[in-house]
Amino acid sequence: MEYKLLDMISYEVKNNRKAALVTITKVEGSSPRKEGSMMGVREDGTIFGTIGGGKLELVVTKWAEKCMSDCKNQIFHFKLNDEEGSLHMQCGGEVDVFIKVFNPPQKLLIVGGGHIALKIYEFSKMLGFYNVIVEDREEFCNKERFPESDELLIGDIEKILSEYPIGDNCYIVIVTRGHKYDEIALKSVIESDAKYIGMIGSKNKTKYIRDNLIKAEIPKKLIERVYAPIGINLGGETPEEIAFSIMAEIQLVKNMGSLLHLKDIKKTD
Repeated sequence: MEYKLLDMISYEVKNNRKAALVTITKVEGSSPRKEGSMMGVREDGTIFGTIGGGKLELVVTKWAEKCMSDCKNQIFHFKLNDEEGSLHMQCGGEVDVFIKVFNPPQKLLIVGGGHIALKIYEFSKMLGFYNVIVEDREEFCNKERFPESDELLIGDIEKILSEYPIGDNCYIVIVTRGHKYDEIALKSVIESDAKYIGMIGSKNKTKYIRDNLIKAEIPKKLIERVYAPIGINLGGETPEEIAFSIMAEIQLVKNMGSLLHLKDIKKTD
């Protein structure tokens, strides 16, 4: 049962949802379950497994939801008797419960597997992103090329992106082999909850795609949130330099930074 519980938590996190693992860490006297008993709590409050049911389980589930909301691990102590401040249960014992919150990782979806995509992947691993490579060419999307990738998704780009669970923990970089595929990819994700969507290309190319999106009646506010041309103007033209400028822009969005030299930021103290 315990491995199934861990599988459930893994499934929730991979699908961009929080989950909590509840573990009874200490028991004194009589209690519904022994030390080490575990229960999983989904973000919507549903549970998997049990720590004994009844009032204890109900209260702990509510605290797990609060911990997930606050992104905070916490230890709780409960008295299972009729004393003041207790849970008014008849077991008579006391338990300590540890709630561990699992948050979805920061995901980088790299659409394309060419030279720039490869360098973006390398930088993203240094920065701790969970990365997903999306390609329709197997020779550009394999473990030999991306040995530490978390997911390799090969096939129809539009279908993959349309079906992938994209949440506000996701950052998307569109660097396919041509404007046709870039446009297909952008249309597939532009209405998603991604925190960042960027598309490579010159000003002329990005204007051409923007005009097509307008013709397709894509709302202007969605088009304006796309970073295209992609990246920060750091200079340079090699794949490494372009990839670095793209990851710098993503970090700027992710960390709510500013385009200022640190020496130019005035001290507040």
